[in-house]
Amino acid sequence: MPQLSFSRQVLPALALIGVLVAVYFIVVQAPDRSQAEAEETPARVQDELAGQPRVAGSGVVEPSSEIIEIGTAIGGLVDTVLVVPGERVTKGQPLFRVDTRNLDARVNEARAAIARAQAAIAEARAAEDTAQRQLALYRNIDDPLAVSRAEIINAEGNASAARSRRQLAQAELRAARATLNSAQTEADRAIVRAPISGEILRVDVRPGELVNAGPGGGGPYIRMGETNPLHVRIDIDEDEAVRLKTGAPAIVSPRGGAQQRVEAAFVRAEPLVVPKRSLTNSASERVDVRVLQLIYRLPENAPEAFRVGQQVDAFIAAEEPGR
Repeated sequence: MPQLSFSRQVLPALALIGVLVAVYFIVVQAPDRSQAEAEETPARVQDELAGQPRVAGSGVVEPSSEIIEIGTAIGGLVDTVLVVPGERVTKGQPLFRVDTRNLDARVNEARAAIARAQAAIAEARAAEDTAQRQLALYRNIDDPLAVSRAEIINAEGNASAARSRRQLAQAELRAARATLNSAQTEADRAIVRAPISGEILRVDVRPGELVNAGPGGGGPYIRMGETNPLHVRIDIDEDEAVRLKTGAPAIVSPRGGAQQRVEAAFVRAEPLVVPKRSLTNSASERVDVRVLQLIYRLPENAPEAFRVGQQVDAFIAAEEPGR
């Protein structure tokens, strides 16, 4: 029986098996390179602006009041949250409340101090009236020997002491009322209220959480704004802003939905040109530019795709070249 040769028979067989396995992985595991339609419709301009000079920009939907970030004037544990996202509120409506048990105790102490001061005032007035009547009686006696000089001096001293006690009690009453007003004001500030009428956009606070006042306190705890109507803040690159036809309407569509186009009305141009912050993540986008920000008002019948924070594409008429 002939012997198998490793170098002439086994090694070539192993090499052939390796080639077949490699061909299998290349053919079966190759990535799908077939072409497919894009999932998102790219932004494009149609209708009246299609054949006219225009500038393009990207923007973000925002409330007409801009987004209001609400903090708290009093730190502490949150007792109750009274609103939910999407709810419309009126100016002054409570949004959430911080635990006020320590403030309630100060209010009760101030009320007790007021009651003590009022009682002291009543006692001092009674003593002062008694001393004044006694002094008047002594002074109306015609016989100088009937009342000694010491008794008159004592009556005058009693009247003066009662008057001093009354004045002191009145000062304590004013101080107690000031303390009560301060405690009540602090307790009222513990209820965070809506600064304007609008819609609650986000709630980032829950009952039992600790909130802090002042810079770096951890807020904002609630974001809200007037969403009727909605505005769009459109960024126009500074090198394109010189061609812009100021005041012209804008054709706006939500990102990824170019077929949902609306005409937005011009509101104003921000006076300050700022560095570009709203990025579209496009490969050709320039980020080392400054932008002119234009504010436009969306129509009331705008599609639901226009939501606060949604990115949009916009086209605005431009001046003719050479003008």
